[in-house]
Amino acid sequence: MTKVIILGSGAAPGVPAIAKGWGNCDPHNKKNIRTRTGTYIEIGTQKLLIDTSPDLRMQVLANQIKHIDAVLYTHAHADHSHGIDDLREFNRLTKKPLDIYGSAPTIEELNHRFSYLMCNGNCADGGAFKASLFPHIMNMQEDFYLGEVKIGLLELSGHMMPSNGYIFNDGEIVYIADCSFICDSALAKIKTQPKLLVLPLTTISSPWQKCFHMGLDKVLEYVNLIKPQRVVINHMAVECDYDHINDLTPQNVFPAYDNMVIEF
Repeated sequence: MTKVIILGSGAAPGVPAIAKGWGNCDPHNKKNIRTRTGTYIEIGTQKLLIDTSPDLRMQVLANQIKHIDAVLYTHAHADHSHGIDDLREFNRLTKKPLDIYGSAPTIEELNHRFSYLMCNGNCADGGAFKASLFPHIMNMQEDFYLGEVKIGLLELSGHMMPSNGYIFNDGEIVYIADCSFICDSALAKIKTQPKLLVLPLTTISSPWQKCFHMGLDKVLEYVNLIKPQRVVINHMAVECDYDHINDLTPQNVFPAYDNMVIEF
């Protein structure tokens, strides 16, 4: 069985946001309460975390997550990485370093910003005082395995810093992070009809050169191109009311909400 939990479904400001409050979102709908984006995936025996939201502590507590085997980073923006210190709690549980993965630009930025957390594979204090993270740079051209799970890096384009998606088992799950375009090389890696495709939205209408995010028209264009069984739209800002997005999308396309569970 495969399980995916959308730990947080919001863009960088969250919903409600400090500046814009609820925006277009109905405050009476609990599915509009959004912490910053992060996702937990169980495939077989592997338990993986995609990104470390600033809200990571509350997210893992809400979902009673006690173990992860590795963290996969999509990019180094604060809303995707600044919960990294909370990984110390997983070190405390396992008494060993935690492997983190990402592209060369992402790992280099995390190394620069959080050098005090990185280790060479040793974990002398058992993670008692600081996280002990063992970084791995992923090659765009080479897939790798965590246990029995095949994982590949997907090249994305048009964001404000280098950003990547992930593909699991040749397309069983396809996870797309912040971008304006999915590169042709990434689309070519999808060898089978995805059981689940996760796509970011942020705002319904998004001029690419200004916002560096795809709008809903582009999201649905990729849905029609990739033809997944199920789609979850993630990373939504205050412009995206849950019910409104649900009304604008086909039957197999669902807006995400915090603590959403998908199993297959």
